[in-house]
Amino acid sequence: MAQTPLQQATELTKSDRKAEGILKEILALKNENDEATRDQEAALMQLAQLYRDEGNAEGLADVVRLSRQFMSSTAKAKSAKLVRTLIDYFGPLPSSTAIQTSLLNELIAWARGESRIFLAQSLEIRLATLFLETRQYRDGLAIVDRLLGELRRLDDKMILTEVHLLESKLHHATQNLPKAKAALTSSRTAANSIYCPPHLQAQLDMQSGLLLAEDKDYKTAYSYFFEAFEGMGGVEDAPGALAALKYMLLCKIMLNAPEDVNTIMNVKLASKHAGRQVDAMKAIAAAHQARNLAAFEQALKDYQSELQSDPTIRTHLSSLYDTLLEQNLLKIIEPFSRVEISHVAELVGQPVSQVELKLSQMILDKVFNGILDQGAGCLVVYDEPEEDETYSSTLDTLKHIGHVVESLYGKATKLA
Repeated sequence: MAQTPLQQATELTKSDRKAEGILKEILALKNENDEATRDQEAALMQLAQLYRDEGNAEGLADVVRLSRQFMSSTAKAKSAKLVRTLIDYFGPLPSSTAIQTSLLNELIAWARGESRIFLAQSLEIRLATLFLETRQYRDGLAIVDRLLGELRRLDDKMILTEVHLLESKLHHATQNLPKAKAALTSSRTAANSIYCPPHLQAQLDMQSGLLLAEDKDYKTAYSYFFEAFEGMGGVEDAPGALAALKYMLLCKIMLNAPEDVNTIMNVKLASKHAGRQVDAMKAIAAAHQARNLAAFEQALKDYQSELQSDPTIRTHLSSLYDTLLEQNLLKIIEPFSRVEISHVAELVGQPVSQVELKLSQMILDKVFNGILDQGAGCLVVYDEPEEDETYSSTLDTLKHIGHVVESLYGKATKLA
């Protein structure tokens, strides 16, 4: 039995460039019946996958535009799913941001012109997510504000949950934490009134953990990251599972329990994600456990791309580095009443200017009592002053006398 053109293209897709020509020929034919329409839809998907695998963003965009001709012959829900699937194929193409933005704007305008409101809203959510990924937060928030106005009238709880969650992420990215928390609360409120899919619930837990970590509540944040990891980790190659695991390890490090990092990684679900990303967190945990500033800096250098690419990890590790530097400085200056700043810098392995700046900050924060004698280049450390109880005792006495006087005045007023 002779093969159909679609079957020939399917066999050639992974091995021969002729597949592209055959698929385009199939798409150029008139769809005379339902079977021809199904073949063309299949050819459309295969051509999109071919361009995705080749990294051809322009070709993929043309395929998405071509898919419009099938919209009139298929149900709106099915056609919307087809477009969303094709848009998702841009995921592995990181250099296609400009093409995606232009294409999405074009599709949104077309969908609204055709009164396909739900498809337009879905595409606008995708565009706002793209703006979040590319750090165009103002543009993303403008889309979200417009969407929320429409969705409140429609009362679609599922999409409201997604959009409020996206709003929270955008505000979090701009460090507007009060609005980020308010948006997350709105998202959870909407989610509580519907069946929330596991992947969406995991995203809500992830965002909750991130906001709690901003408030230094690492213990509660860990529990949310754990829930998110379980929700995502059960799905093979689930996006975000590795990030949730890294945040779990980060929380243990920030809670001064770096020894728990290896215990977590011995769990079967976590061991699937072993690699450089996890090795970076292990190296940080080992340096923190040893209170070794040099090892900490070496880990930051060895795993620079893994640790610096995530703004959350970068921010918290910066705070941890300051804490570790402070602990090392306190340990070094403890036996001295007067010590050269250059000597302290040599012992801690940091530039003199940085050590001087940190010491002045510690003095202002009253971590220890002392002054910087910049003329002599020395740090003068004072003993902890003994608290004079006379002042506090006098205040207590005056307070009691005040109560007695008020009581006597009240009784005198009643007698009069």
